[in-house]
Amino acid sequence: MFSKRPLRNLSAGVVTLVAAVGAGLVVAPSAQAAEIGTIAINPKTGADDSGIDFSTSGACPDNATNVIVSVKGSGFPAEGQNVVGNAPIETFNTTADGGMNIPLTSTMRDYANIAGFSTLQGRYDFTVTCRTAFNGTSLGDFTGAIWFTSNTAYQANDPAVKVDTTTALAVSPSGSTDQGDAVTLTATVAPAGATGTVQFRDGATALGSPVAVTSGTASLTTSNLTVGNHSLTAEFTPGGSGYNASASAAVAHQVKAVAAKPTTTALVVSPADTAAQYSPVSLTATVAPAGANGSVKFTDTVGGTTTTLGTVKVTDGQAALTTSALAPGDHSFTASFVPGDGTYAASDSGNIPFKVGAFAGVSTSQDITTTVEAGALVISVQDPHVVLPSPQLEANGEMLTTTGAINQVTLTDTRAGNPGWTVSGQVTDFSDGATHTINGQNLGWTPKVVDNVSAQQVTAGAKVGPAAALAPGDTGTAGLKSSRTLAGGTGLGTAHLGADLALTVPTSTVAGTYTATLTLTAI
Repeated sequence: MFSKRPLRNLSAGVVTLVAAVGAGLVVAPSAQAAEIGTIAINPKTGADDSGIDFSTSGACPDNATNVIVSVKGSGFPAEGQNVVGNAPIETFNTTADGGMNIPLTSTMRDYANIAGFSTLQGRYDFTVTCRTAFNGTSLGDFTGAIWFTSNTAYQANDPAVKVDTTTALAVSPSGSTDQGDAVTLTATVAPAGATGTVQFRDGATALGSPVAVTSGTASLTTSNLTVGNHSLTAEFTPGGSGYNASASAAVAHQVKAVAAKPTTTALVVSPADTAAQYSPVSLTATVAPAGANGSVKFTDTVGGTTTTLGTVKVTDGQAALTTSALAPGDHSFTASFVPGDGTYAASDSGNIPFKVGAFAGVSTSQDITTTVEAGALVISVQDPHVVLPSPQLEANGEMLTTTGAINQVTLTDTRAGNPGWTVSGQVTDFSDGATHTINGQNLGWTPKVVDNVSAQQVTAGAKVGPAAALAPGDTGTAGLKSSRTLAGGTGLGTAHLGADLALTVPTSTVAGTYTATLTLTAI
């Protein structure tokens, strides 16, 4: 069984192996006391393989020294299954309101695997039981629940219960504005925790795209309301299944017509006066005032015939057009401002004379250079943690054994010259973090090539058997205690490597969780 943890960058490819010796399925205590509080779930939504923290609404009774956390629900035993063992209260952080912050020791996917089922569904109830270290009687319980809406996703609220919402709309300025003035619509959605979007409308017409609700509000500013009376509303659409939609009452707003404001348009041509045929000529129009909404039409008059070169939207008071398609001869350019609405009046630049000379041809030269990169040899693993099943006693009673596999190793070679490569591995002794160890000679492997690109030739290393449950003090070099070849190959590209693991454990080994480090090196 593999424990899923956040990925880490690996230097020289380090993989951690965790052997859970003596672990097993543990059920929740049967004695239950009165509920003394609730559990807050963090995060409120997550995945089957992500971590979960609990925050209790208060502290355990003064005579409690330890807690056990259990879960009940589809797939788990009817009496519940422990997800946090008999842990001292002092090991947990205290929340601001005096409660306990309790992280689950693993993920819901891991607990399901331990219980022997694969489908997480529906409601799962958690109980934090306050107790003493050696007396299983509950001194008080904190309870909470999560709901799996699919086999891989949970949420902290019951999907079958939706919360009603209200939406209120405020319009600023209120009452009326002149045409072209900015009008801000602000929707306030309650409760403030509701997530989703607000669609603002003018009658049945949508104003812009839906706006995300942030801290209970959403806003939209527009200067495009037409002259006349408007009925403005805000419609809230929930982002999930936990809330009901709502709409605001209509807010009346009047937009009054105003006299068109005068404008001026100036035109600059670059290069000035003349240019050779096929060379770029840039026309830049400046419209004042800079806030005038509209576009500029650029025209070219040749021999009494006027053609439109293009129409460009005005941005920050300017519009520009570049052309290389002017024929040889005398030209006269004009820029005309075309208002986007009735706020501003039209204007034009007047005629700017320009001459295009006949094309005489041009020449240039180029340097062509290429560089062959040195490339790199890269080794990595997606998950650096491997958990082996608890070792079991052999039929002859001489030792404990367990098997598993390393997580897939990725080897990518892009080095120039195709020098070839070899991946080797070497393990430390297993340690429980205190004084007890399992000799690293007792770990062996059977290397294998998962896949490789067709340009590569990759060969798995030889099988290395584990020693026969050597004692911790043995200083030999059997098993993976010495560097052993995982695979070797030639050819550029990416190959994926693996290995089946076999571990023997002396029967004298003290129960506990033992960890060793397997270092994978590519050269």
